[in-house]
Amino acid sequence: MSTINRKKIRRRIHDRIRRKVSGTTERPRLAVHYSNQHIYAQVIDDTTGRTLISASTLDKSIEKASSNIESAQKVGKLIAERATASNISAVVFDRGGHLYHGKVKALADAVREGGVQF
Repeated sequence: MSTINRKKIRRRIHDRIRRKVSGTTERPRLAVHYSNQHIYAQVIDDTTGRTLISASTLDKSIEKASSNIESAQKVGKLIAERATASNISAVVFDRGGHLYHGKVKALADAVREGGVQF
């Protein structure tokens, strides 16, 4: 019997999502990733391959950086503020192979409350 490699499974799911989800200049992709310690979010234009906006728990404006739901909400609010400042009103959501639950859902809801549509 082989052991379950969760990183490999998540990567395979993420590749399947990326076949369908792509960011354009008008509607860039909001990519979410998290580790045991931090949460990261990027708004990416896939046509040019550039990261337009990024936010994470490593930013100075977020105190008590950790990888929990409260920090995910703070990162979501920060990414929404930066997106509205950059005239980005709509994005395509990329959950990065993670389940749409917990931290990922909290970040997405905070971005929606900040005025960004997806």
